[in-house]
Amino acid sequence: MKINKRLMLSFVAPFMIFISLAGLIFRNNTKKIFYLPVGLMGISIMLEKDLRRKLDRKNILKKIKSYQKDK
Repeated sequence: MKINKRLMLSFVAPFMIFISLAGLIFRNNTKKIFYLPVGLMGISIMLEKDLRRKLDRKNILKKIKSYQKDK
């Protein structure tokens, strides 16, 4: 059975956030700072995907409207 790589990669950002939260909650005070970059990267990946999706949809809508004006 083949595993879709895109499906696997879609779980990476939430997993990074989960690891960061678990590290911040369960580790002692001296090691908590090491989990912060992992969580920030997970959040930035999710925000970038959302922003990219919105921009792509907006561009597609503009193309559709431009084709409708030509007719």
